[in-house]
Amino acid sequence: MFQNKTIIVTGAASGIGAATAQLLAGQGAEVIAVDRVQPAAAPGRFVQADLSDPADIRRLVAELPGGAHGLANIAGVPPTRPAAQVLKVNLLGLRQLTLQLVPKLADGASIVNLASLAGMGWPQAVPALRASESLDFDGVEAFCERHGIAGARSYFFAKEALIAWTHQQRWAWRARGIRMNAVSPGPVDTPILGDFIQTLGARAEEDMRVMDRPGRPGDIAPVVAFLLSDASAWVRGANIPADGGMHAKLLCDMHGL
Repeated sequence: MFQNKTIIVTGAASGIGAATAQLLAGQGAEVIAVDRVQPAAAPGRFVQADLSDPADIRRLVAELPGGAHGLANIAGVPPTRPAAQVLKVNLLGLRQLTLQLVPKLADGASIVNLASLAGMGWPQAVPALRASESLDFDGVEAFCERHGIAGARSYFFAKEALIAWTHQQRWAWRARGIRMNAVSPGPVDTPILGDFIQTLGARAEEDMRVMDRPGRPGDIAPVVAFLLSDASAWVRGANIPADGGMHAKLLCDMHGL
């Protein structure tokens, strides 16, 4: 499916990023794995980068080859990290990497953002989301203080902003055939699942009781791969839940169904 295609995967050292990189490589892609730490067994080429550092992002973009056919933005940190760091990695770093890479991507390329079920409440956060559109790395701490973003809220807000941004970019590069979509997992059994349970407490435990099981990285990687493939060429600006039915449950609860 991905023969003669180059795909850049961030967060490729573990979890969903690692599973996605392995799946793409198995389907013929030339994978460029990006992470802050070297993966134990990453397919293809590895490039080290810290997405919380704008200088490192610029260096990464300069080092990456032109003509890549896809970008999977999977790197992220959990809500147990300081709020400013969560926004820097999960939102600002992702956004800056993407915008700087677009001129180097091949026409017809696909960009896939790993969002989250945690971001489904974005319509209730529109004023803060609009304010974040011009946010830069230097202003993150002040932004968090001004908008009451602390603790787990940092993760929720970053994912809300990412889903909204994905919707907004639905036709941003249509003239070049470049599309952007998102995938929103529910709880997934990765190295940071414990961080979510620790941070969200009873809320996370209730979600886990309702679900038949947590997701696995291998449940999410094929959805990302589909959105990176030519089979999804007319899917633009979409956010696909991959959460064992939790998104549907929450919608039914919200609307009394």
